[in-house]
Amino acid sequence: MDRREALKRLGIAGTVAGLAGCVGVQEQDDPTAGGGSSGDGSDDSDDSESTTTTGPAGEAKVWYTLAQAERPAREAAIEDFNEESRHTISGSNISDMVKKTTSAIPAGQGPQTFDWAHDKVGDYSQRGFLTDRSDETDVDLDQFTDAAAKAVQYKGDTVGLPHGAETVGLVYNTDIVDEAPETVDDMVAEMEEYYDPDNGKYGLGYPINSYFVSAWLQAFGGYFLDLDADPQLGVAEDETVEGLEFLVDNFKPYMPKDFSYGPQATAFADGNAAFAINGPWYLSTLNDKGVNYEVAKLPEPEGGSPRPFTGISMWYFAKGMEEDTPGTTAAQDFVEWYVTDEDLALELANEKGLIPVLDGLVGSDELPDSVQAFSQAVGQGIPMPSDPKMAKVWPSMKTAIIESFNDSTEPEAALQTAAEEIRDNWD
Repeated sequence: MDRREALKRLGIAGTVAGLAGCVGVQEQDDPTAGGGSSGDGSDDSDDSESTTTTGPAGEAKVWYTLAQAERPAREAAIEDFNEESRHTISGSNISDMVKKTTSAIPAGQGPQTFDWAHDKVGDYSQRGFLTDRSDETDVDLDQFTDAAAKAVQYKGDTVGLPHGAETVGLVYNTDIVDEAPETVDDMVAEMEEYYDPDNGKYGLGYPINSYFVSAWLQAFGGYFLDLDADPQLGVAEDETVEGLEFLVDNFKPYMPKDFSYGPQATAFADGNAAFAINGPWYLSTLNDKGVNYEVAKLPEPEGGSPRPFTGISMWYFAKGMEEDTPGTTAAQDFVEWYVTDEDLALELANEKGLIPVLDGLVGSDELPDSVQAFSQAVGQGIPMPSDPKMAKVWPSMKTAIIESFNDSTEPEAALQTAAEEIRDNWD
């Protein structure tokens, strides 16, 4: 059955209930602030077996940051929910989620829920931006992968629910490259053959930032932050320096000279690069452009193994869900439907490259080859640290990496400076 039919059968006109045998949400009856109550609270579902209660209609704001090609699918999901539910969800695409949430939530102007990677769980929890809904949600976290279930919890609190995984993988143009390279040396040989910048041809389109390049900085035993290691901060360790030097030496020579996301992503999307290193969100653009491509896990460097950061995409329970209002109920119903509906997950996997985190779909033959390849890339990686200390690591590392690519500073010196800045900021 399609997702609209699933909504109807599950009685989502009253609430999300029993989805995949796991969800049975008790709705709140408080008609006070936070949501509004435009409905009469009746449940027009024909499911006489529903165990849920009725309550007033709620209105909720949800925020997300998506590329243009990804937005129609999100908007369609919200529209489906609104049509079959008495609640009203208003979605907004936010250009700078971190900046917006850190200003709006403390001012009481934020959304009930927002979609972002899990790395803000620790920082936002400590800053009071999130709320624990452990006792209010009936979604069983055991239906998700272990990594996904752990990612949405902080010190025993459930501060959101997961809906996808992400990392970067190798994408190659099948009109240029016959098969995925197994080693970086093999990849370099292919890039060398195709690279012709005078005619707008490049070996690789690779946006340069800390997340995208983490695979190589951590490929030889290096690390950014490890609370169990000594020292906890690993950005200036010899193995991390080796990784950044490897990155610059092997990939930079074959890339466009502007290392920001747009030019790098465009080079491959326009058919002018043999390879790209990017994430599943990128596939929508490639599909729209009609590029012939395949996805593979990252190739192996000699003497090491790529370890990219992985992220869990999740709907955060923001402070706006602190009180049990109709708006909170609307947001929670929407989130619980969104993260547990297998039909929706499969549709997004096939159309948008979503990597599912529902155990029932992981490794499924129903997933397209590209998503299965990204799943393998996730298996290569390690979860982004969500400890609040990591918030001070990202900016300094970004500067160090960009300076190394721009030849303004040698990798070792750049990383030493980054380490000093990070420790100063921690103090």
